[in-house]
Amino acid sequence: MRSTGGWPDHFSTAASGYARYRPRYPASLFDALAAHAPARGLAWDCATGTGQAAGELAARFGVVMATDASARQIFHAQRARNTRYVVATAELVPLASGRADLITVAQAAHWLDLDAFYDEARRVARADGVLALWTYDLCSVSPSLDRELGRFYRDVVGPYWPPERAHVETLYRDLPFPFDELKVAPVAIEGRWSRSDLLGYVATWSAVKRYREASGEDPVGTWLAPRLERHWPRGEERPIRWPLGVRVGRVRRLSTRRER
Repeated sequence: MRSTGGWPDHFSTAASGYARYRPRYPASLFDALAAHAPARGLAWDCATGTGQAAGELAARFGVVMATDASARQIFHAQRARNTRYVVATAELVPLASGRADLITVAQAAHWLDLDAFYDEARRVARADGVLALWTYDLCSVSPSLDRELGRFYRDVVGPYWPPERAHVETLYRDLPFPFDELKVAPVAIEGRWSRSDLLGYVATWSAVKRYREASGEDPVGTWLAPRLERHWPRGEERPIRWPLGVRVGRVRRLSTRRER
């Protein structure tokens, strides 16, 4: 596991694109998590990014604490009256002990020092609080587009994916999760996107960022865009889908954990 303070910042430079192009999670997921929570007082959205999950939590909980180690991500986050955005690492959050009914980490648990984060989650959670982690892998549009996107993902930017990406590809099935697991019905992200939406989303990938830094070239514009254009007319919207891997557990607080 990674040491506290050594978090990998793959996304700050793409914060505005992240806010604009990252997909929104289905309402049914948040309904299910809220139903499992012991109350709906406080939710902590850890590694919130630009607040895709925090916005949904704000509609279901009295107060949302949304934290991220990146100040630029927080700057671009969507606002809600009952949401407090704070720059903080996952391992040290400015919350009193035993406060959180629900703790969420959307598309980010694979970047965390999990041992340290799990200790902090145990401190912050109230009795029988709930922790939920979820991730999504490569999207699907149509057989021809999926082939091109798969080639781009594996062959073009594949060498530039950080090793943590392996947990995303298995939808967190192999991610350490030492909690009493709860069942949540299978769910996916679904929507209708244009070709430009998809290209904007791909441009936010950490592997694309690393490719640009290493080569000085933009693989989205030079490789992917011309290939998608052959199959997808400009302005036309098509159904798009991402499978979601969700881990949900009941948190048992550590009586020996230092309170604050």
